[in-house]
Amino acid sequence: MLRVDDATARAYRAAWDGWMKQVERVHRVFLDDAAIAPAQLKGLLNREIRAWEAYKVARQRLLGLKESPSPQDADVNPFR
Repeated sequence: MLRVDDATARAYRAAWDGWMKQVERVHRVFLDDAAIAPAQLKGLLNREIRAWEAYKVARQRLLGLKESPSPQDADVNPFR
């Protein structure tokens, strides 16, 4: 059985739970017609994308994948 260290597992679960909390809020607004002011909508969407980004990083660590290259490395050709 594949195991990861406890800190990585906790970070992944926390990131997943945080993202799901934000997704549920987005669903209430878009799918369940919950009323929301435009300024609150912007904040809601910003919180959801930040939670998704935190989840993405935690997922990559959990799976042992290399994190995304930095913007400085964007011009570097990996096939040279």
